[in-house]
Amino acid sequence: MRVLIAPDSLKGTCTAVDAAHAIAEGWRTVRPGDELTLIPLADGGEGTLDAVEAALDATRLTAEVTGPDGRPVSADWLMLGTGEAVIELAQAAGLPMMNPLDPLNATTRGVGELIRHALDAGATSITVALGGSATTDGGTGALAALGLQLFDDGGLPLPDGGGALRRLASIDVHDLASPPVDGVHLLTDVTNPLLGPDGAAAVFGPQKGAGTQQVDELDMGLSRLAEVAGADPTAPGLGAAGGTAYGLTTLMGATVVPGAAEVARICGFPEALEIADVVITAEGHFDETSLGGKVVGSVLVEAKEQTIVVAGSFTTEPPARFISLEDLAGSPEAARSDAKHWLRTAGAEAAGLVPN
Repeated sequence: MRVLIAPDSLKGTCTAVDAAHAIAEGWRTVRPGDELTLIPLADGGEGTLDAVEAALDATRLTAEVTGPDGRPVSADWLMLGTGEAVIELAQAAGLPMMNPLDPLNATTRGVGELIRHALDAGATSITVALGGSATTDGGTGALAALGLQLFDDGGLPLPDGGGALRRLASIDVHDLASPPVDGVHLLTDVTNPLLGPDGAAAVFGPQKGAGTQQVDELDMGLSRLAEVAGADPTAPGLGAAGGTAYGLTTLMGATVVPGAAEVARICGFPEALEIADVVITAEGHFDETSLGGKVVGSVLVEAKEQTIVVAGSFTTEPPARFISLEDLAGSPEAARSDAKHWLRTAGAEAAGLVPN
């Protein structure tokens, strides 16, 4: 039997790569003769680089760039054999890098510096995973690193950060770097627009440290960016990564694509699925949102009845066979304390669900 193991990470307990190997180890204890293919996946946030690197011949490179608080950080990115570069925003502007949180001043400048490195290396296309940002600057920091100039009404350059965007009067794109020949693609699993009650500041600002007044300031700043840039801010997904999706689509011609599906494409999941008899996918918690563009939901759409879903817990029953780590372990705490062990157990249990 040909078995395709394609999990997401179990956030905070196990990476997608480790989850895939643990499930495979468990499966082999029951069915050692089966052919197993491991393709760890991600939804376009943290873990995207690891998933792509595990599946493909990729060169991991490291660059020193500007972190979200202005201090230098070391950030990894990938160059694929196809000429495609893969960048993870969280490597250069991730929320865990902020201590303390600073929602008004956090910048995506390092993301633009990574894009510049990829351009200088000859990348023919650039894929940017947008999840996990500390920022709400509309991507202006990244664009500034690529040559965009932003001015207030006195003609003075604006500092980095979403808090300054309320004073934006004009932009100059004359020196903005051109995208690679095959474009820039932005991966996200959110559908939020740029502005308003469902927008970048209102929905994601509080988790980045913004209080009520700061949320209003950030939303006003993004609104001002939209006025000056002149592009419609209402399209789904443009609020991703604090509006970085809006800035890069509007001023650099990037396109927003569903993160889970695009990572699966890059990693060769569709080709592996064509010859698979069984597919096992996994995540930390399965609920209604799992079916809305996340890894497990995307796998279920493609693999349908072939799928076995493993998750730490379930509040919604998936349209497939499923195994709960909490049920196997006896409690949520036990499941989280040794996730790899219970994933191995789940792999063995999954093997028992298929006919000999």
